[in-house]
Amino acid sequence: MGDIVDLSPLKPLVKTIDFRVFVSLWCGVDMRKTCFSGLCCAVSGGGSLPSDYDRCRSLLCGLEGSESSGCVYPVQDDCRTTVWTYQESNDGALDSFQPDEELKRKKKISYVRRRKDIYKSLGPGNKAEDATLLAFGTLFSAPYKGSESYFDIHESPKDHRLQNLLEKIEFLPFAPEIMAAGTELAKSKIKEPFLCAQLRLLDGQFKNHWKSTFSALKEKLKSLEVEMKTNKNSGSVHIFLMTDLPRANWTKTYLADIAKDGKYQLYTLKENDVLQTAEKLMAAEHGIRSGFLPKIRDNTNKDCDPVQLPEILLYIEESVCSCASLGFVGTAGSTIAGSIETMRKNNVCKL
Repeated sequence: MGDIVDLSPLKPLVKTIDFRVFVSLWCGVDMRKTCFSGLCCAVSGGGSLPSDYDRCRSLLCGLEGSESSGCVYPVQDDCRTTVWTYQESNDGALDSFQPDEELKRKKKISYVRRRKDIYKSLGPGNKAEDATLLAFGTLFSAPYKGSESYFDIHESPKDHRLQNLLEKIEFLPFAPEIMAAGTELAKSKIKEPFLCAQLRLLDGQFKNHWKSTFSALKEKLKSLEVEMKTNKNSGSVHIFLMTDLPRANWTKTYLADIAKDGKYQLYTLKENDVLQTAEKLMAAEHGIRSGFLPKIRDNTNKDCDPVQLPEILLYIEESVCSCASLGFVGTAGSTIAGSIETMRKNNVCKL
């Protein structure tokens, strides 16, 4: 993600290392096949030691523990029962979310969730204090029914450095290449003032809520049409659409109705439209440059075999949506919609 997201605001606060460099240095694994440009190849060619990926993986998973490795401390607390905080006053308190009887039966849950303070459990005076790395299980930091699942670090009153970091990561923009591409597409392809509609219809829970997703778009289009009539504007409404529903599957949906209606002008993007941007982005090597770099030996082979470009369509679509002057309609509950709202709130588009 360091190639996609601009991590430069965090440089004064945290030390980072690109995963390719990390695995190459620590595990001796040659990662050059994951590189696109010369710098990555120069620092990802594996160390002098023979590669030992199984040992590396076990260290990362915490299976060897700090007693034997002196490096990794495996945190034993079950992530399903523990919500980690930086608030000592709440240590041991019951979390606001507890599984109800139906969920217990459905998910076979028979436990309670408690909040634990990281400093008190893993800080000074604990076995974990001497470890370089803390190895947790699954850490999913999304709110669920009013509870933060597994990590709740929105406030850290005891640690000003962490509090400063939390404020910084509240919004991290995409890399400049992505933002520039989105702005340019809004200027050159759409040109007119437009509405952005982000319709997530296929994965997870979203495939069960088409009616409410389309309803929000219908309401927005009605209000825009009324506004245009008031201003005596007889032109069409321009809509930039980002959706996971392939056009071939639009038949008998509200999207098919919009596409046929002369009152609307639809714009979409395909992966082929952003290949040049993907090449520029990978050539910039933001991920490699954002973190620790070892000294490059003169005899290091800097040649790279071509690798598959990353799929960056979603990120460029988000940056286009940040430029939508007629507003934005997003799918309720979608993290993508939340990302776009945050971008719009921070006025990232420079038309």
